[in-house]
Amino acid sequence: MQFGFRVKQLREKREWTQKELADRLDVSVSYISKVENERLHFGDYPSAKFIRKLADELEADEDELLLLADKVPEGLRKRIRENPEAFRQFASLDDRAMSKLLTKAGAR
Repeated sequence: MQFGFRVKQLREKREWTQKELADRLDVSVSYISKVENERLHFGDYPSAKFIRKLADELEADEDELLLLADKVPEGLRKRIRENPEAFRQFASLDDRAMSKLLTKAGAR
């Protein structure tokens, strides 16, 4: 799933227009449109601070939105720095092995 598509889903779930969301976030309607349609240029991409504010307004999972925007949530970033090898190993697992490990850990 892409970040913009998820933002649009969350906005529509609340039955808000792009203008209503833009007003709540103090940004332009065109910016919300660009976010939802994945038409942002590199320098325009939302900051982690903006994404946290967006998640709060939409009552969404902040970590989900950060990850969809290719931004690593601070709590996860801290854990990776503490034990990078564990995350390298986890990332190298194939889908079946990862699913099995997550099931065993109670995450599924």
